[in-house]
Amino acid sequence: MSLNIKPIGDRVVVEAAPAETKTASGIYIPETAQEKPQHGTVVAVGPGRYADSTGNLIPLTVKSGDKVLYGKFAGQEVTIEGKDYLIMRESDIYIVL
Repeated sequence: MSLNIKPIGDRVVVEAAPAETKTASGIYIPETAQEKPQHGTVVAVGPGRYADSTGNLIPLTVKSGDKVLYGKFAGQEVTIEGKDYLIMRESDIYIVL
């Protein structure tokens, strides 16, 4: 699950959960109507950010393996080693599940 990459600053690499292909009642959703997932698993984290006033390093609160919920339009989509990931700031993450 861990990648051979290290994000910088307060950035986090998230593997998005697969999009829902079927509703709870069993109806299949076509690809054109599927919504972008808003949850996933953290696969890599940066060291944190430096405080503006003191210059001290503020470490990130999420860690690799955490399941997170993030905003609908959060992050930048990238492909690394043939898999799709999102790179986002920790502030784009709403909760750890």
